[in-house]
Amino acid sequence: MSRAYDLDRAHVFHSWSAQATLDPMVIDRAEGARVYDEQGRSFLDFSSQLVFTNIGHQHPKVVAAIQEQAGNLCTVAPQHVNDARSEAARLVAEIAPPGLEHVFFTNGGAEAIEHAVRMARLHTGRIKVLSRYRSYHGGTNTAVNLTGDPRRFPSDYGSAGTAKFFGPFLYRSEFDATTEAEECERALRHLRRTVELEGPGTVAAIVLESIPGTAGIMIPPPGYLRGVREICDDHGIVLVLDEVMAGFGRAGSWLALDQHDVVPDLVTFAKGVTSGYVPLGGVIVSEAIYETFAHRVYPGGLTYSGHPLACAAAVATITTMREEGIVENAARLGQDVIGPELRAMAERHPCVGDVRGTGVFWALELVSDRATKEPLAPYGASSPAMNEVIAACKKGGLLPFANFNRVHVVPPCTLTDDEAREGLRILDEALAVGDAHAAG
Repeated sequence: MSRAYDLDRAHVFHSWSAQATLDPMVIDRAEGARVYDEQGRSFLDFSSQLVFTNIGHQHPKVVAAIQEQAGNLCTVAPQHVNDARSEAARLVAEIAPPGLEHVFFTNGGAEAIEHAVRMARLHTGRIKVLSRYRSYHGGTNTAVNLTGDPRRFPSDYGSAGTAKFFGPFLYRSEFDATTEAEECERALRHLRRTVELEGPGTVAAIVLESIPGTAGIMIPPPGYLRGVREICDDHGIVLVLDEVMAGFGRAGSWLALDQHDVVPDLVTFAKGVTSGYVPLGGVIVSEAIYETFAHRVYPGGLTYSGHPLACAAAVATITTMREEGIVENAARLGQDVIGPELRAMAERHPCVGDVRGTGVFWALELVSDRATKEPLAPYGASSPAMNEVIAACKKGGLLPFANFNRVHVVPPCTLTDDEAREGLRILDEALAVGDAHAAG
């Protein structure tokens, strides 16, 4: 093994991991949609790392922008104006829905959620925040308690002012629905009753991923997000849409909410805004919430809010995505290549129970029995069968994103058709390993 690997194992404490059992891959370099390990082996990156390299690795325009900014102004305290932050805020506001013109910059998505919740609580004078099961909002205190997957369990003391509800997910419906329309109507009725029984006057915000990402890429049925907006309006509740993973081209639109005709009060973002080249996140703020703090101090801030290097990366990323039609490429790939190929795989492989997605944001639900929908790995864990599928992907030269019983197809938005078909061919071959564990 390399010196980098030995030092990692000696000194680095990894996130979401049992430290002594880790055997991490060493990534030596990367370019476009490919990463290379220390032996020089190439892998198509169908994970976009943690679903953030939306413009691919080492895009020369963004690298050059970071270098230029470093030569002029590496850092400055957030109370001062700097060109990069001002321009990044303008570009983000242009992407946002009408009426959201102000941007509070953070270092990442979890901090964006923390500050969105703080803004909502202070704006409404209420404490409670509702979020859905099967969601992920970050690893800091409020964000992890809003999270609706098992990662919150060790940190959930039931004291963070949060409560959960079931969101729409027809494949594993909690409402015995048989159509998307039924699922939407019943999920909204359930949410309305949850708000009523929690006490509408106690609820500051409803926080939702526009498309739940790590939890399963569950596309909301038509009308669901508009229905949530109506519930919020009826009770003076702030609607926060989390676009950290789904935003900046990932779903085939600038923001995933663009596909659902809804305007939230706050939007959180991170990841794709810089393609992860330099950490950056933020909250896009509506006029009403901005006015709450127009003459009242907002009690929050960060040492590196609007960091020049990060904001320069954001400006270059957004500009490059526009110039090169990267969002449009993501939409076309999903419609013309990835979606049709994955659906064809589902016909061939009995281990595939469901295919869902949009843009370059797709999930395959792997099952041991299609009739019962028994997952190939239990909720909250992996399994030998899933590990075999993942190992087969890597052996074929594909770096996958896997969570519980799912393989997510989340490559860069810059992927070419040939690269897409190459990666999907490797995945197709790996799914044969899963078929050995599936009935039928």
